[in-house]
Amino acid sequence: MSSGTLYVVATPIGNLKDITVRAIEVLKEVDLIAAEDTRHTKILTDHYGIKIPLTSYFEHNRITKGDYLIRALKEGKDIALVSDAGTPGISDPGAHIIGLAIKEGISVIGIPGPTAIILGLILSGMPTDRFIFEGFLPNKSGARRKRLAEFKSEKRTVIFYESPHRILKTLYDIIEAFGDIRICVMRELTKKFEEILRSRVSEIAARFEKSKPRGEFLVVLNPGRGGESG
Repeated sequence: MSSGTLYVVATPIGNLKDITVRAIEVLKEVDLIAAEDTRHTKILTDHYGIKIPLTSYFEHNRITKGDYLIRALKEGKDIALVSDAGTPGISDPGAHIIGLAIKEGISVIGIPGPTAIILGLILSGMPTDRFIFEGFLPNKSGARRKRLAEFKSEKRTVIFYESPHRILKTLYDIIEAFGDIRICVMRELTKKFEEILRSRVSEIAARFEKSKPRGEFLVVLNPGRGGESG
């Protein structure tokens, strides 16, 4: 029996309409959908009338569930891997199962689509010719400041995710590391309350001091150029 295929399927980062025709077709044809959060993915599958069974695959069960998914693939089942939003494998456990499948000689096919990183880079107005993605910065302030200090002379545009409960602290750390440079902070990209702030760090921090930060954040900066575009 030949092995099945692992499809790495990009899904919307917010607006449910931001999904490709090919992605919908694949999600309707596979035997199983492995989702980071089945409740979240069910909103998408219900919206498009997709009746394929869902199984959870997230950070804390990726070892045991990864073995289960590999066995299913070896038995000839086709599986679609999706994350909560965007393209699987970027700052989520999807990278683990993709690596396992490749190691086992199982076919892995990517179904491209939305990714907040590229959208954020383009909308930031920062240089797009060279950039680096840092995922999430460290939780602890000392480690976070140390990581930021590494970018002091960085000429490439730097992109990272941030959580609502930590965004203010990170903004203060950016000021300490680079001064009051211009940056871009985005939240809830493609969603109803999308907000894109392009300004000095202090001005953006003042905005969130007055109004409690909500949603998922993306921060784009270019320390080596003082945050200037171009």
